[in-house]
Amino acid sequence: MSKIKNGQTVSVHYVGTFEDGTEFDSSRQRDEPLSFQVGSGQLIPGFNDAVVGMALGETKQVCLNPPEAYGEIDPEAVQTVTKDVFPGDFDPVIGQTVVGQNENGDQMMAKINSFNDEGITLDFNHPMAGKTLNFEIEVISVG
Repeated sequence: MSKIKNGQTVSVHYVGTFEDGTEFDSSRQRDEPLSFQVGSGQLIPGFNDAVVGMALGETKQVCLNPPEAYGEIDPEAVQTVTKDVFPGDFDPVIGQTVVGQNENGDQMMAKINSFNDEGITLDFNHPMAGKTLNFEIEVISVG
């Protein structure tokens, strides 16, 4: 049976869990396989690398440390901004995700960590940064 290589398009079912076993995502639950081109940079590096060398019908368990997944938490990605960057009627809530634009017009997402009269502290790290992720991956088609 041939092994999957970079450049091939594959469809997989996966179940993602945190270290404590809590499920954070499942293509099986949605009954919607994930299709992607291996090696294209569409997915986190560790997931992509886990699929390389697998075969059609194969199932594998992988544990991805933060560098192989969404990276470590970057303290420089936590920044305080003045309240005037938000609409006047904005009522911040700790843990709330907000969406805005940077100076280049690119969309940015951040989580509100704290706020006071001076400003709002935003965390621009990916919500999964710093987390170890476990995946069960099953290859269901190879194109």
